[in-house]
Formats: sequence, structure tokens, C-alpha cells
Amino acid sequence: MAKYGKKSPRGRFIGKNEVAKVIVNLSLDKRFDYLIPSALARDIRPGAQVRVPFGHSERTGYVLSVGDYSNYARNELKSILGLRNNAPKVNESLLKLADWMASYYCCSKEQAVRTLLPGAVRSGKQKKKKVASFYLGKEADEAQKFIFDNERRSPAKCALLKTLLNQHGLSKSHLLKLAGVGDGPLSGLVKAGLVERQYIEVDRDPFSSSELLRTTAIEPTPEQREALRTLSAMLSGKTECHTMLLHGVTGSGKTEVYLQAIAETLKSGKEAIVLVPEISLTPQTTERFRARFGEMVSVLHSRLSDGERYDEWMKIHEERVHIVVGARSALFAPFRKLGLIVVDEEHENTYKQEEAPRYNARDVAVVRGTIEKAVVVLGTATPSLESYHNAATGKYILAELTKRVDDYLMPEMRVVDMRDEAIETGGPSIYSRELIDAVHNRLRKGEQTIIFLNKRGFASQMMCRQCGFVATCSECSISYTYHKKRECLTCHLCGAIVRAPGKCPDCDSAEIRYSGLGTEKVETIAAKLFPSANIARMDSDTMTKKDSYEKTLGAFRSGKIDILIGTQMIAKGLHFPNVTLVGVIYADLSLRIPDFRSQERTFQLLTQVAGRAGRGEVEGLVVIQTHAPFNPAIQYAVANDYKGFYDEEMELRETLAYPPACHMIAVKIK
Repeated sequence: MAKYGKKSPRGRFIGKNEVAKVIVNLSLDKRFDYLIPSALARDIRPGAQVRVPFGHSERTGYVLSVGDYSNYARNELKSILGLRNNAPKVNESLLKLADWMASYYCCSKEQAVRTLLPGAVRSGKQKKKKVASFYLGKEADEAQKFIFDNERRSPAKCALLKTLLNQHGLSKSHLLKLAGVGDGPLSGLVKAGLVERQYIEVDRDPFSSSELLRTTAIEPTPEQREALRTLSAMLSGKTECHTMLLHGVTGSGKTEVYLQAIAETLKSGKEAIVLVPEISLTPQTTERFRARFGEMVSVLHSRLSDGERYDEWMKIHEERVHIVVGARSALFAPFRKLGLIVVDEEHENTYKQEEAPRYNARDVAVVRGTIEKAVVVLGTATPSLESYHNAATGKYILAELTKRVDDYLMPEMRVVDMRDEAIETGGPSIYSRELIDAVHNRLRKGEQTIIFLNKRGFASQMMCRQCGFVATCSECSISYTYHKKRECLTCHLCGAIVRAPGKCPDCDSAEIRYSGLGTEKVETIAAKLFPSANIARMDSDTMTKKDSYEKTLGAFRSGKIDILIGTQMIAKGLHFPNVTLVGVIYADLSLRIPDFRSQERTFQLLTQVAGRAGRGEVEGLVVIQTHAPFNPAIQYAVANDYKGFYDEEMELRETLAYPPACHMIAVKIK
């Protein structure tokens, strides 16, 4: 033992910084000790990707730490074979975050570390650069002579040469657009030697090619100014708390607060991450940030191609950009001087990852902020009960924006009882008479309408169309799920099973089986009711291409679409001043999901989708169709009373020991 030095609780002394703790890509959730060859001593650091011998094969792995000790003797340790070609190093702070994720979300360390890197980067295969052609005028004297001699015979070629005399090096599309000609004359000039074509490597651009009108900071409202003052103190380290809950009603200017906070972050030499819950929000959000900050904005989300994702990630890694906007994965952007993380619509369920590690990006953002001493802003009009509880108990700082900017009014909210509608019209219907009249009224005025159906919140259930009765578990107070094959009702929380009744226990009606309704059917009926309207649908069936969101929302913004029908992806974050009507089809669908958060999600959805109406000078109208008009979630949403809803819902959560009154973990065995 003497040859290895003094015995230590950390193991045997091997040599100064000669032992690397490595995890390999096998999900073994175990660190392995390897010797660091002297030739690699300078390059092996935490986060480096390495090639190591493993059994009778070679594997790739990540270095988690470098140290002096091992539980094995030197002659028992294998040496690292080398660094993985072209594989960038993972930041040490992100490794700490992965370590926390592995522990908290009960996944292997390998899974947590893999989450930090997009697959396009993790593969280690350098993506070929995109090659673009640029055109340059060769000899100015020759070009001018050609223009003098051919002004009348070849006006298109002359227009191209004039454009190139004024601008040096243009892409083909830009050149043809400026000159206002086709590509035939350009090919002729290249053949004649008057124009030179060059090929250069460029980054793939995931952004729209349209020019953005640059914006400047807007004079903040008194409430915005107070929120920014608090954020300034947090950014400068004058407060111990690093997380703010920005609770602002829809249209209150939360994005402007984000923009001005980011500007202050950049002035201090630091970087910022902005998370949005839906890919559909990314184009519009990115446009607003690029209009303010220009080329220093990058974007990361799952709709990018591998090549685009690789280029965007490398821009961040090489510090060519200082702001990244995107969905969940953007949280792991490899910034080294992170100063601010914004989580917009922090309450959204889409921040939760469905496969291991099953993390919630909102919570991981708070932990990354703690590790890197960055400020975290959680922004929403409808905070999750967990976040508001943290603010109420002093864990987070609370800032509130209670008024819309420019003193625009909150929309008028009307509730239509679909039980009464069925009695008066002689049967159940999808569109109420009030909603139909309101849509016709908007079409006459040239205003726009959003029709919302929470299809994603629908679960097979037992509901009476006549009286609105829904069967719920007596123990858990959540809706039973109806299983048609076994003719039974099951509670998916406690496992209780009861026989499905043949008639409604309340009114004895046989209209108790409740079938699904999709956005496609809502669109089909709308086309018959409003034949003169241009109608578009946004859901997972129609948004199949990378640019589908951008094209549809762009057409809606420009007024080419009169009625937009959709699911949750149109319910939040979008700003269209000409939308003056929002119709909610079956507002109580989300009340019936077998989840203790169903009331909370219903309140959030109704408040968010209502916030799309009346964001311009014309007051908005929201028509909410429901079979449960007196449900507290619907009543508080209509009154725009978040605090009242929070107080009532928290009382229930505390009584039944549901989060945030306690912690809960779901264990699934299959």
C-alpha cells in the first residue's frame, strides 16, 4: 500500500489530476475511473467527451470530474484513449445541473447529461455547412460601358449591373428582388464575364427571410417600472432572492418587461434565455426579440432540422449570440455568463418532458438560476398554484401588472348555459345562437374571431347532456374515466372502480354517454354556418410542417383569415389586435379530466384564451359555452379573479393533501 501513498477515505492516491470519473453511454448510472494519459492532461476537463476502453469494446463517455484518488490501484485502471473528434465540451455548471436532475427526477446520470446536448451536437458528426451563392460586379468601367450601349436593348441586364454597382456582394434572391428581374439575364451576365458568382459557406438560417422593423424600448407604465426596478436590484445582486413571479393580466406588457430586463442583462456583459411553452409561439416571440436585439438572438426548438439546430447551438457555444429563445431544450443553452432566464407562461403543462428525464423546465430553470447565480423570471397571467404559493410564502418575489397597456379594457365575458340551449333548440348543438350571431357581427365589421376547443383536455367520461351531471370519485373528488368495453367507471388516482349507471343518477335521462368532439368537426360546421368566411385550423393534425405555424399565424395577422379554430396552441401568448371575439366550445371539457389539477387548468385555459380578445382599441367579447356555468373555475375566470380562485382552490388542496400543500410522486408500473 505504501507505493500508492497514504490511505484516504477518498481511495488510493494515484497522482495529481490523473484520475477521470467517466460515465459511458450505456445508462448504467455508474461512474468509472480512468487514468488520464500525460499527452491528454491539458485537454481532459469536466464535460469533455472522451473515447474509453470498456470491456472488450470502445465506448464514448463524458468526464464528470478530475481528481487524484481512486478505489483501484494504478495498474487496475485503464487509460482514456482520446478525445472524441469535434465534440464540444459541456459546461461545468450544466454538469452540476444534470447531477441534480438525475437525483431529483430519478433517472440515470447518462440520461441527464444527454439531455444537455441536442442529438445533432451529441453525435459528434460535424454538419456540412450550407453553401450559398453570391454575385459581384467585376469591372465597374466595363459595367458602365455595357449600360451606356445597351440601356434600351437589355434593360433587365442593365438593371442588374446598376444594382451591383451600388451594392457589393448580394445573394441571388436579394439581387433579383432589388433589380426587379428574372434569373435569365443574370445567367447571361455571368457567362459574359460581367458578373462574378462566388460560393461561400453560411449558417443555416431558421428565421423568416422577411425584414424586421427594429423597435426601441417603450416608456414603461408605473406597474412595469416597479417590476423593472425590482428586477434591476435582483440583477445587480442587491437581493438574496433570485426568482420573480411576474403576475400580469393578459395584455399588460409582460414581454416589454422581459425585453428591458434583457437589455440591462446584456449591458452587464451577461446572457439571457427565454423559454416559451409552445413551438407555435416561437416565431412570433423570436420576431419581437430580434426586432429589439437584432442578430444577437438565436432560436432552439424541436422543429429545426439537425443542421439548423447544430448551427444555432454552435453560435451559442462560440459566443456569437447572447440571447436564445425556444421551448424546453433552450434551457440547456451552453451560455457561460448566464444572467437571466425568462419562463413565459410558466404555468403551462408543456414544460414537462414526457420521457426520462421527466423534468419540468420551469423548476429546472429555477435550479439553473441558483447554480449560476442568474435571475429567473416566471411570467404568466395565471400562475400555477405552486408558483403563487412560493410567492405568497416569500420564496419568490411577486410583481403584479393589474392593468392592460394603453388602458385597453379587459374583454366582456358571457357564459352560455348549453343545457338551456339544448332545451330551447330541441337538442344539443356545438355552436350556440349567441356565438353564431357574434361571429356574423365580426365578419360584417371586418374583425377577426378565434374559436377554441380544448380537445387535448378531453377524456372518456360519463356526463349527462341534459343536466350536466358528471360522475366523480367520492374519495379523490376527480372525474371517473369511463371504460366502454367493461361498462365501468375508474378513478385513475386511487384505483376505485364502480359500475357505470345506465341512466343519469340526477335527472334519470338516458343521454349520459358522452362522445368526443374534435376541431375538425368544429371547422366543418363553421364552414357551413359562415360560408363567406376564410377559416383556418391549428392543431397537431394541420401543423405538420416546420413552417406551418409561421405561415398560418402570418396569414391571420395580415387579415387573410377571418376565423381561426384551434386547440391549446392558440390559447396563449399570441397578440392580434384585430381579434375582437373569442368563442370557447365546451369550456367544461378540461374540468372532466381525471386529475386534481383539472379546476386549475380550466381556469388557466379560459383566462388565457379570453386574453386573445380585445388587445387593440376595440373592446373584446368572449363567449364561453358550458354545461357547468356555476363551476368555481368558470365563475372566477369570468370575473378575472385569480386571487379568489387561488384561495378557494388552496383550501381544497390543503384538505385533501394535494400539491402545493404537499409533495406527490406518481409511480407507474407497466
